[in-house]
Amino acid sequence: MATPEKPVVRKSREGGEKPKHPGGPSIWLQLSAAFGVFLLLSVGYSFIRQYITTQDEVAPLSQIALDITAGTITSLDVSGDKITATYKDETKKTSRKESESSLTQTLSDYGLTPEKMAAVKIEIKDEGGLRFWALTLLPILVPVIFLFGVIWYLSRQMRGGGGMQAFSFGKSMARLVNPEDEVQKVTFKDVAGAKEAKSELLEIVDFLKNPKKFIQIGARIPKGVLLMGAPGTGKTLLARAVAGEAGVPFFSISGSEFVEMFVGVGASRVRDLFLTAKKASPSIIFIDEIDAVGRVRGTGVGGGNDEREQTLNQILVEMDGFEPNEKVIVMAASNRPDVLDPALLRPGRFDRRVMIDLPDRKDREEILKVHARSKPLGADVKLVVIAERTPGFSGADLASLMNEGAILAAREDRKEITQYDLIRSIEKVMLGPERRSHVLNKKEKEITAYHEAGHALVASVLPYADPVHKISIISRGRAAGYTLKLPLEDRRMQSRKEFLDDIAVSLGGFVAEKMIFDDVTTGASNDLQVLTALARNMVARYGMSDKMGPIAFAAGAQRAIFGEGVENDQTSQEVAAEIDSEVKKIILTAHKKAENVLTKNRVALDAIAQKLVEVENLERAEFENILIAHGITPKKKEDIEHQPLA
Repeated sequence: MATPEKPVVRKSREGGEKPKHPGGPSIWLQLSAAFGVFLLLSVGYSFIRQYITTQDEVAPLSQIALDITAGTITSLDVSGDKITATYKDETKKTSRKESESSLTQTLSDYGLTPEKMAAVKIEIKDEGGLRFWALTLLPILVPVIFLFGVIWYLSRQMRGGGGMQAFSFGKSMARLVNPEDEVQKVTFKDVAGAKEAKSELLEIVDFLKNPKKFIQIGARIPKGVLLMGAPGTGKTLLARAVAGEAGVPFFSISGSEFVEMFVGVGASRVRDLFLTAKKASPSIIFIDEIDAVGRVRGTGVGGGNDEREQTLNQILVEMDGFEPNEKVIVMAASNRPDVLDPALLRPGRFDRRVMIDLPDRKDREEILKVHARSKPLGADVKLVVIAERTPGFSGADLASLMNEGAILAAREDRKEITQYDLIRSIEKVMLGPERRSHVLNKKEKEITAYHEAGHALVASVLPYADPVHKISIISRGRAAGYTLKLPLEDRRMQSRKEFLDDIAVSLGGFVAEKMIFDDVTTGASNDLQVLTALARNMVARYGMSDKMGPIAFAAGAQRAIFGEGVENDQTSQEVAAEIDSEVKKIILTAHKKAENVLTKNRVALDAIAQKLVEVENLERAEFENILIAHGITPKKKEDIEHQPLA
C-alpha cells in the first residue's frame, strides 16, 4: 500500500538539465588570472635584476680614470664590458666601457699613462657562472616556461570537464586488466552459479590456451561471444573470468564510450582498440552494453553521417576481417539482445550467444557463500534459508544483500553478522530502507493494516497464490506497508490459474478497504497498475482468454517511430475493444473472488488487522498461528507439489 506522494521527477543527463560545472571559474577568468601572474613575474624580475646590478655604486668611466690618476684605486676587475673598481677604503664602484675596445685603449683615451695603469692591479674575468647564465637566460626561459604551464593547466582543466576530449580523439578508452595482476584477476572460482554458461565458455578458454589444437583439425573458434541476461546476472564478471582462466589480457570498454560529438571518432577508437588487442594477442575484447552502438541501422536518424552507425559499421568490419590465427576474441554483454542489428548476430561475428539466467536456489546459496568469504558470520547464520527467501534475486542483488547485512551489524557496533541482519537486508534490497519517521496517524494506520491483511488473507486462502512470509505496516520506500509473498520453490513458468489468483491477491487490499470503511484510498494505485498490466498480458500476449483464443495481439518485438523502443500496435479498433472487454472481465472476476474470500473470513481479517496495528510486523509463524486459530490451513510445500496442472 502506498501513501499519496508528490511524483519524483528525475531528469536524465540526456533529456533533462545538464549538470552544471561545480563552481569552476570561466575560461576567460582563468586566462585573465594567468596574464596577471605573468605581469607580476615580469615586474618582479626587473626589480631583482636592477637590485643585483645596482648594489655597487655606479660611477662614470671618466671618474674612474681620475681616481686611478689620483692613486685611490687599488684594483680593477673587468668582466665583459663591466668594470668594477676597488678603492683603498674597500669601497667599490662599477662602470661600463665600450664592448668593442680594450680597457687599456679606453683608459689611454682618457689620458692615463702606462705608468699610472701599471700601479693598478687589473684582473680580466671571463663572463660565466650561475649569475651570468641566470641573468642571460631567465628573460627568455621564464616566459616560455610560464606559457607552457598555462597551456598545460588549461588543457588539463578542460579535459577534466569533458570539453577537450579531442586531444585524444582516436584513442580507445578501453581499460586493460593484465593477466599478471593478481588483485584484479578473476577466475571461474569467483563466479558461483551459471553452470551452463561456464561450460559454454570453457571452449573459449581452451582455444586461448591451445589454439593449435583447434586450427590443426580445421575447427574455427567463435570470433564473438554475446552474453545475454537480466541486469546483475554477472555478464561482465564471466567475461573477466574467461580472461583470468586463459591468462590473457582483457580489454574492457562500454559501448557508449565509442560515441562522441565528433563524427568518425567512434570508428577511429574501434580501429585503435582492435589494433591494440591484436598486438597483445591472444587477448579478449569486452564491450559492455553493446546495444548502445549495436542497435538496428536504417532508422532514418542522422543519415549517412550518423556517428553510432559509423561506429557499428567499423565494429562489423573489424570482426569480419579477423584471420583464424589472430587469437583475439570479442565478447559483448547486453540485456536487450532483441534490439541488436542482425549483422552483428550473423555467423562470423557473434557466433555464440550465451544466456545467463537468474540463479536458482542452489546457485543463490553458492553466490552468498562467495560474498560471505571476507565477512565474519555469526553462529546462527544459515545461508540456505537466505537463499530460499530470495527467489528472483540476481547475483548483484545477493552481493548487495550481504553488504547491507554487514552495514547493519557495523551500525549497531557488533563484530559479527547475524541471521537477523540478513533477513532485514532482504527487505531493504527488495523494498528500500525503513522510514520510521514516516508516521501514520491512527486512521491511516488502521486502513493500512486492513489493506495488507486483505492481501495476506486472500493469498493464504486461494490455492495457486504464493504463501505469505511477512506482513508489515512500517513504511519502506514509497509504500506505507507491504505483504511479502514468496514461492516455496523456483518456477520458470506460470499458469493461467496462478495469474488469476495473483490478480485476486492484488485486489485483496482494495476490496478490504471498501468492505471495512466503505471507501477506497490512493494506497491501492500501484496494485491496480500491476494487476491491469498482468490481465492485459494474459489476453494480448499469452493467449489465456477463452474469447480471444490463442492469439498474440501484442507484438513480441518492439518497434519505434525511428527504429526500436516503442511497441507497435497492430490491432484494429474492434479487436482492441474486445481485448479491453476481456481484461475488464478478468479483473472483475478476480474482484468477486477476493470479495468472497474476505466476506467468508471476516473474523480472520479483523484479527490479522488488529494484530498488525498492535505489533506493526507479522512474521510467517505468527501469521500462520492466527490462520490456524480461525480454521485456515497454511500452505506447505507438499501442497504445491501435488497441485494439479493448471
